[in-house]
Amino acid sequence: MNPTTRIEHDFLGERHIPSNVYYGIQTLRAMENFAITGIPIKNEPLFVQALAYVKKGAALANKELGVLPATIADAIVAACDRVASGEFNDQFLTDMIQGGAGTSVNMNANEVIANVALEMMGHAKGDYDHCHPNNHVNCSQSTNDAYPTAFRIALNNKLVGYRQALGALADAFAQKGEEFKNVLKMGRTQLQDAVPMSMGDEFHAFATNLREELLRIDDSRRLISEINMGATAIGTGVNTPPGYAGLVTQHLRQVTGLDLLLAGDLIEATYDTGAYVQLSGVLKRTAVKLSKICNDLRLLSSGPRTGLNEINLPALQPGSSIMPGKVNPVIPEVVNQTAFYVAGADLTVTMAAEAGQLQLNVMEPVISFALFTSISYLTNACHTLRDKCVLGITANAAHAANMVYNSIGIVTQLNPVLGYEASASIAKEALATGKSVHDIAVTERGLLTQAKWDEIFTFENLIRPVFIQ
Repeated sequence: MNPTTRIEHDFLGERHIPSNVYYGIQTLRAMENFAITGIPIKNEPLFVQALAYVKKGAALANKELGVLPATIADAIVAACDRVASGEFNDQFLTDMIQGGAGTSVNMNANEVIANVALEMMGHAKGDYDHCHPNNHVNCSQSTNDAYPTAFRIALNNKLVGYRQALGALADAFAQKGEEFKNVLKMGRTQLQDAVPMSMGDEFHAFATNLREELLRIDDSRRLISEINMGATAIGTGVNTPPGYAGLVTQHLRQVTGLDLLLAGDLIEATYDTGAYVQLSGVLKRTAVKLSKICNDLRLLSSGPRTGLNEINLPALQPGSSIMPGKVNPVIPEVVNQTAFYVAGADLTVTMAAEAGQLQLNVMEPVISFALFTSISYLTNACHTLRDKCVLGITANAAHAANMVYNSIGIVTQLNPVLGYEASASIAKEALATGKSVHDIAVTERGLLTQAKWDEIFTFENLIRPVFIQ
């Protein structure tokens, strides 16, 4: 007998497993079969934790219902606590994208927890007579309820960190809004001069735009808090004792601290992926908003001498291998690219959700990969944009104000006093000659006095216009 390996079997045959590992034969087969992303589930520690929570909740319910002997159930619970703490993350090696609707992930968890429990009971790894991955750890479960329940628990917890990062980014924009509240600048529509505004209001609007997304995250978390534990294979609850579904949900609420809700129709809940589509849409919506804001930051900082140059972004690195002195808006650019990825991942979720046939959606692994990566990347993007860009933005106040007073757009302020036709005539002449609106309206045409001009064109009236005739 080879002391460095142990022999495990499934209905396909026997395999040698390294003696020191806690996973078993089905995990080994998955590692051989699914070399797709190269990203194992250990890279999503909240998912590993959630799998342990599910197995713990099931063991507690099964013990209470008399389905599992107390000694085995207690060992499983203790093993789950250790797995949930992250102690055995390195044993979760199945690829994030896999066939089989997540069976390999579920069995990876079952095998690791069984072998940890065996050691704690004084038995050797692989001595499954005393604690079996299927008979005991997977008791009253199927991949089809255990995997999506763990997925939803992990999503809920992962969204907490993302929400915090997005909220901190919104707060940073609001902070800049206060800092820039007395900076006069020209507002623009269709990239053309529109009417004056405060730069502070522009940055406050960025904050408001992102804070709206916090509410959408909260809505999505409520949707993914509905679980189908107890459904087992297709929602009929086959192989579960009476009362199990409600009891395991109750235990999971206590174990996770989440407000989990048992689905009212377990057959529908076992195949439905609508909550993932909704969450993915929310992530895409936020990504689109972030990308739009980053586009604005790139435009507002463009130049510096031949662009808008209203703001300065922190200089982080040289911007060219050939053009000396060039500094690029690299942080907004990288957030733009993150947003493009999230938009693509949303399409992946959409197609995967649509591809579920009959009583199960087997594409849930790619949905999990798309959502986990999107949340991770957006979280990182929010931190990066806040820390390396937004907090360091400065305003070129004098330049921005000078562009306002030299613009033709301020003629709009004269509409109530002179009427549209006269104001349009002034704008036309200013555009043709390069003269200022002030010189044409006050000095040359005498259409209003300097005092009236001064009344209309105060800073406060430019950014908070009142009706003046």
